[in-house]
Amino acid sequence: MDKRVATLRPETAILDAVGFLLEKQVTGAPVVDKSGRLLGILTEKDCLRLVAAGVGGDLPRGMVADIMTPNPETIPPDMDVYYAAGLFLTRPYRRFPVVENGKLVGAITRFDILRVIRANLMSAG
Repeated sequence: MDKRVATLRPETAILDAVGFLLEKQVTGAPVVDKSGRLLGILTEKDCLRLVAAGVGGDLPRGMVADIMTPNPETIPPDMDVYYAAGLFLTRPYRRFPVVENGKLVGAITRFDILRVIRANLMSAG
């Protein structure tokens, strides 16, 4: 789990959020309120959906709250890595926010699972 997660706020302008994702080189980011409570997630797919719905080349307008995926599926910080790997096989997501008591405490990605596999293989050999 990565405990340092780039997050967005629901009132962030959509174009600023796209720039944020590009700057951070991430395909999505959790959306949190001022107290760190998870509200949703903004993914590249959400942004593509917005562009696909555009008309006449108009720039997308609005806020992250308008296009984010609300109430994303989450996992607890104590979830077994093998169980988490199984979730990635049965869900279309690239990341899961890690939430404890309603607050974002990190995120785990498919790439994180690969790092665990490599670390275990190296220590076993």
